[in-house]
Amino acid sequence: MGERSATLKIGDKTEDYRILSGSVGPDVIDIRKLYADTDMFTYDPGFTSTASCDSGLTYIDGDAGVLLHRGYPIEQLAEKSNFMEVSYLLLRGELPTQAQLDEFTYTISRHTMVHEQLSTFYRGFRRDAHPMAIMCGVVGALSSFYHDSTDINDPKQRMIASHRLIAKMPTIAAMAYKYSIGQPFLYPQNDLSYTGNFLRMTFGVPAEEYVVDPVVEDAMDKIFILHADHEQNASTSTVRLAGSSGANPFACIAAGIACLWGPAHGGANEAALNMLREIGTVDKIPEYIARAKDKDDPFRLMGFGHRVYKNYDPRAMVMQKTANEVLAKLGVTDPIFDVARELEQIALNDPYFIEKKLYPNVDFYSGVILSAIGFPTDMFTVLFALARTVGWVAQWNEMISDPAQRIGRPRQLYTGPAARDYPSMSER
Repeated sequence: MGERSATLKIGDKTEDYRILSGSVGPDVIDIRKLYADTDMFTYDPGFTSTASCDSGLTYIDGDAGVLLHRGYPIEQLAEKSNFMEVSYLLLRGELPTQAQLDEFTYTISRHTMVHEQLSTFYRGFRRDAHPMAIMCGVVGALSSFYHDSTDINDPKQRMIASHRLIAKMPTIAAMAYKYSIGQPFLYPQNDLSYTGNFLRMTFGVPAEEYVVDPVVEDAMDKIFILHADHEQNASTSTVRLAGSSGANPFACIAAGIACLWGPAHGGANEAALNMLREIGTVDKIPEYIARAKDKDDPFRLMGFGHRVYKNYDPRAMVMQKTANEVLAKLGVTDPIFDVARELEQIALNDPYFIEKKLYPNVDFYSGVILSAIGFPTDMFTVLFALARTVGWVAQWNEMISDPAQRIGRPRQLYTGPAARDYPSMSER
């Protein structure tokens, strides 16, 4: 089979453009020479029909509800794997042997502490600062502490920076939480798992021993796995765009955190939980369902449907089961959990939701789980950033190693005034 091409006809002129195929998923039309050939750009707000790179990390089929990391279905990874193993998979390309996993886990555990001066950095923030504001500042500042891993042209330094970011993010996140509630910071305890260590640093206190609840630890580990990477979303694209300029890895991840902060992206689970609290009790659900169906009402149901998934989000299936396990184990009683369960059943059975494919998504369930564990809503996006750091780092490494990568430079359709002469003050 010969090379395929797409033909573009503009007036009486035609140009052919190669069609490129990936290992799975839609083919793409290579338009890199479009401007040179035609003096035109494509117009694609949101880049929803544009591939900005090629990547071997994550594949999503939104219509079929498929999410693969290096070819492995997310459901299998969430059920059989753990976050350290998934991190190794995303970074290195293959699942590790036991010896490789042990070495990787050991390496990460030896980077969990942060420079002692960083604790004074935290004290520059107000106590009521949003933890994401603290995360942005602290992660961006890491480059001033770790000069020996900012040379992006050195593969060894890139890997050290990657390990540092993955290892230190739980410590930084836990410190942001501790600072907001006025409790002392806890140093990492390296004999615990990655997730267990984070839970202890977050909820433990120096005055007494903290015992990690295995059900909570498993739930958090699953949440981390489910948020580890999600193809070329807004924050990942931000990390790649920042990285394309040659910025150091700490600055790139800080840029990703800033983008993730948006309520349409990482803040979605916080918004979903706030919605459940607004509804309040089960008896008010019909009223809010009616409002959601009313096009003239500004109220929107959060935690349902997805920009990419037009089927059941495969991550949501895992989260649904985990939510039930956590609520049962912790014995938490809160009306919002009853609201969540009832709303879930309505969404899965109501023709309006089914027709519009508004299935409960991963944010709907993760918000419920995190609240039950004891996290305040303003920590939800921080946890998302913690987990997604692995994906960001893997995507950044892949981009730096790609010989075809160039500095990002989107084009525009200019609609402002054409060239005009500067008028004097009296002529305005």
